[in-house]
Amino acid sequence: MNSSISNTPSSIAVVIPCYKVRPHILGVIAKIGPEVDQIYVVDDCCPESSGDFVEGNCTDPRVRVVRHTVNQGVGGAVMSGYAEAIAGGADVIVKVDGDGQMDPGLLPQFVLPIVDGWADYTKGNRFYDLTHITRMPAMRLIGNAGLSIMTKISTGYWTIFDPTNGYTAINARAAAHLPFDRISRRYFFETDMLFRLNTLRAVVADIPMDAVYGDEESNLKITSVLFEFMGKHAKNFTKRIFYNYFLRDMTAATFELIIGLILFIFGVCFGTVHWISALASTTPTPLGTIMLSALPVLIGLQLLLGFLNFDVANVPSRPISKFLPFNPVEARVGLRSNDEKLERSE
Repeated sequence: MNSSISNTPSSIAVVIPCYKVRPHILGVIAKIGPEVDQIYVVDDCCPESSGDFVEGNCTDPRVRVVRHTVNQGVGGAVMSGYAEAIAGGADVIVKVDGDGQMDPGLLPQFVLPIVDGWADYTKGNRFYDLTHITRMPAMRLIGNAGLSIMTKISTGYWTIFDPTNGYTAINARAAAHLPFDRISRRYFFETDMLFRLNTLRAVVADIPMDAVYGDEESNLKITSVLFEFMGKHAKNFTKRIFYNYFLRDMTAATFELIIGLILFIFGVCFGTVHWISALASTTPTPLGTIMLSALPVLIGLQLLLGFLNFDVANVPSRPISKFLPFNPVEARVGLRSNDEKLERSE
C-alpha cells in the first residue's frame, strides 16, 4: 500500500457499480492508483453489458467482474462488491461510481482516516468549498440540502452533510457487521447505510471533494424522490430513537423525551379542546385554563430541546471497527447468502 496513506500495510479494494456507464467505466478504472489491490466491477444486469465490455477492453490485472442476473440497484451492487472484497481479504473497501463524476485521485484521502484508526466510514462532501457549489445544478443543490437535513435527524450523524454522495470508504470489519439483507438496495442506499452504521456506533467522517459534471446523466432525480425519502427517514428516525434510547441504553435524555412528549401533547390537546369549547360558547377562557395549557407546552418543549441537544452531542466519536470480531470466511458466507436471497426475491 502507498506509504503516503499510512505506514501500516492494509489491503484496499474498490467497488464500482455499473449500470449504463459504459462510456465512462474504462476511464474511471484507468485513474485508480497503485495503492489499490483489488477492483470489483459489478455489472448490475446492465443493458449495455458493462461486464463484458470491461473484460474485453481492460487489461488491469486487479480488475474482477461480478455479474447480477437481476438488476438490484446501487445498494445490491455495492453489497455484492463488499462480499467479494471481504472474501478477497480487503481491509478497506472504497465505493466509486462508474460515471466519472468522482475523482479516483482522491481515494487516499478517503482511506487515510480509516487506516489511521479515527474513522470507520468516510464519505464525500461537495459542500465544503463554497466556490465550487455554484457548479452544482440549482435543483440538485436544493434537493441535497433538504435531504441532508432529514438525514441528520434520522441517522443521528449531525456533523455530516451531502448524504446522497456515493463516494465512500468503509472498514471491512464494520462492513461485515452490517445487516445487508435489510439495507435499502435502491437510491436510499447511502442514507440507509448511515442509519445502520449509527446502530453500530461507527464513526463517520466527511471528506471534502469537488464533483465533476460532464455529459453523464445521474439516474437519481432528487426532486422526484424527496417525498418518498421523507417516509423512510421517519421510519429510520423512530427505529434509531428506540434502539439508542430504550433498547440499548437509557439515559437522562430518555426521560426528557418521554416526559417532554407527554407534557407537550397534553398541553396542546387540553388547550385545543378548551379553545374549541370557548369558540362554541362564545365564553372567554379563564386565565387559569390558559396557563394550565401553556405551561405543559412550554415545559415539554424545553425538555424536548434538552433531548435534542443530548442527541446532537451523542454522535459516535470512538471508532468501533477494531473492537468488532471478524472472520472473513464467515463474513463471505453470510454476505453471499444475503446476495442470493436478494436475487431470488426479485
